[in-house]
Amino acid sequence: MSGAVRVAGAVVAGALGATGALHAVWAVTPWPLKTPEEFADVVVGAGEGVPPAAACVAVAGLLGTAAYLVGAEAGVLPEAGPERLRRAGVRTVAGVMLARGVGGLALFGGVLERSERFRRMDRRYYSPLCLALGAGAAAVGWRGSSATNC
Repeated sequence: MSGAVRVAGAVVAGALGATGALHAVWAVTPWPLKTPEEFADVVVGAGEGVPPAAACVAVAGLLGTAAYLVGAEAGVLPEAGPERLRRAGVRTVAGVMLARGVGGLALFGGVLERSERFRRMDRRYYSPLCLALGAGAAAVGWRGSSATNC
């Protein structure tokens, strides 16, 4: 596996892990925002507060799993489980992140009703981050060491 794919995998896994940790924090507090209402405006774009704790924890778990899959496939975390399942998981992560990135730009630009502050954050940060993470996961999923065994 190339060093660039390994580095991409480490960066993507780290970003997914950090994002997962932030979602876990949101199960108990709207930090770094001050109020649940501000959270709804900036992070969700609708509603009146932080999503239910169970939803935040579920997303945190999915992001943590995604971080592990990408890191293991890139060779920066220990491998566990069948190689084919891990590779399929990384490719799924890539697809989901790319879909969120493209979908966010398309849907939150006018199709789905969201606050102006959220739409601005989505255009500047959320969708571009998802696109970058999706591209990095795709690089790992299709060019990582395991991908040569397809």
